Amino acid sequence: MNVLLCSINTLKGLYDISGVEVGQHLYWKIGGFQVHAQVLITSWVVIAILLGSSIIAVRNPQTIPTDGQNFFEYVLEFIRDVSRTQIGEEYGPWVPFIGTMFLFIFVSNWSGALVPWKIIQLPHGELAAPTNDINTTVALALLTSVAYFYAGLTKKGLGYFSKYIQPTPILLPINILEDFTKPLSLSFRLFGNILADELVVVVLVSLVPLVVPIPVTFLGLFTSGIQALIFATLAAAYIGESMEGHH
Repeated sequence: MNVLLCSINTLKGLYDISGVEVGQHLYWKIGGFQVHAQVLITSWVVIAILLGSSIIAVRNPQTIPTDGQNFFEYVLEFIRDVSRTQIGEEYGPWVPFIGTMFLFIFVSNWSGALVPWKIIQLPHGELAAPTNDINTTVALALLTSVAYFYAGLTKKGLGYFSKYIQPTPILLPINILEDFTKPLSLSFRLFGNILADELVVVVLVSLVPLVVPIPVTFLGLFTSGIQALIFATLAAAYIGESMEGHH
């Protein structure tokens, strides 16, 4: 009987960890604004991981790179390739922006899949990956939108806005709508994919608690990386499109 009770309690603990709380948040008041505390906490953890990794990478660079330096150089080359492919020859100044987007989303998604945030109990809501909150994905998409307009205005000045009446002024409303829907599509694509992954895991844990979720977790890690790559690639493509001045 004791073994059975322990097994039931273990399964219940696994189910609680895999559960999803919807619509509940821990709020903080900062400067008159109400913010989601759990998103700030996990975002700070992700930022600390990225900063710590950067410090380790540049602390003692070698002419002949070691294994750790090789890894960081590979990541940098990968981000540069994505930026060069989508933006073109003027990709250089945009590598930090595209890299920041990719790495923040990548580490956020993986932290949500690997770190047992839900073990830490909060008065309201729960800790999860920062990208699980639609406010985070909207903020990332708006940053991309600002970069998109900044790139176009920097390259072409006020003449950038002439693209809205090309090839005919009749398309002005459609061209404006297209620019404003880009960040919206980026935000909902990222948020929707992550939410769908969590819901799938919750359902599978409810049905087959100890067997199915393990391969699903590995699949989630793969799709999380793909989501970060898609977001960074689209952001670079939008910036490159803005600098070229055509759709």
